Amino acid sequence: MTRKMGVGIIGCGTIADIYCRNAPRFANIEIRACADLRPEIAQVLAGKYGLRALSVPELFGADEVDIVLNLTIPNAHVEVSGAALEAGKHVYSEKPLATSLAGARELTALARRRGVHLAVAPDTILGPGGQLARKLVDEGEVGTITAGTAFVLSRGMEHWHPSPGFYFQPGGGPVFDMGPYYVTQLVQLLGPVERVAALAATGIAERVVTAPGPMQGQTIRPEVATTIMGLLDFASGAKVMFGASWDVEAHGHRPIELYGTRASLRVPDPNFMGGVVELGTRADGWRELPTRERVFGKANYPFDAPIHANDRGLGVAEFARAIREGRTPRLAGGLGLHVTAVMEGLLAASEQGRVITIEDRCERPAALSEEEAAELLARA
Repeated sequence: MTRKMGVGIIGCGTIADIYCRNAPRFANIEIRACADLRPEIAQVLAGKYGLRALSVPELFGADEVDIVLNLTIPNAHVEVSGAALEAGKHVYSEKPLATSLAGARELTALARRRGVHLAVAPDTILGPGGQLARKLVDEGEVGTITAGTAFVLSRGMEHWHPSPGFYFQPGGGPVFDMGPYYVTQLVQLLGPVERVAALAATGIAERVVTAPGPMQGQTIRPEVATTIMGLLDFASGAKVMFGASWDVEAHGHRPIELYGTRASLRVPDPNFMGGVVELGTRADGWRELPTRERVFGKANYPFDAPIHANDRGLGVAEFARAIREGRTPRLAGGLGLHVTAVMEGLLAASEQGRVITIEDRCERPAALSEEEAAELLARA
């Protein structure tokens, strides 16, 4: 049996729980240690899942840790991922890779110099929602995709996150927070982006935190744009309208629709792995293609009343397998670098009032077949 690759978590906040809960499902990874600048938080996570609670330097030096899983807040990603890479560890980071293009370039260059691997979420694109849509695109069912729309619109983060302040500071905002799900999904379906344009605004100047937690009742004044309406011009020729906002009470937009010369395609919410893919034509209307029977398609989240497929950790398992096989991981740093360039380009375009050319390109990540996905699962 191939030895499992050891994973050490840095950042034991909200997102860490689902990674720890899902990890035993995968055949080739094992979360062994955790660390946080708040040692008491690491101790709680360690006690819940049987991990070793370490200091950050201890985790970087731990022989049983092959992969550092960076779950810190976005503004700490460059510092933490960089230190882990310097220590000779492979790094898988939660999205975004960095909160600036300069930071993303620094990390990808560092990984190359150190001879280690770097990958970045979201791994939701590897789930059956994105992969079934990808199969339809690759097999020509949609034809040549000429246009599309992608919308991630809500009333914001202060109603559910216990400490949402960082979302409204530089490096935050709806583009850098939710944009990675949408832009990464579009890149895996259409290939790299060539140019972007955008307009932006801050719709709600003062926000009151209503979520239970240390900031409940406090007022947040956003330092970043909270509504961005952009246009993505793909190298393939497709033009996609992209809207991201935290100023919307309600809307009726689908997450992603793509319009091809043979059919139109509706892609489910890229924040999750499953959902229903829809293929539509003028003659036949829309045909629903559920994914719940596919690998990683079963609803398992929220834990108490599951309605979504949420197998976060899939990307770490694919990352570990790619390292073992000596190939490029599907979520390799070059993809995250390109997505960061697109997101920063949207913000720059809105500020400068001009079209921005995306210089940091990437290869379209390889598709993940049902057979390959099943091989990542631990045997019952």
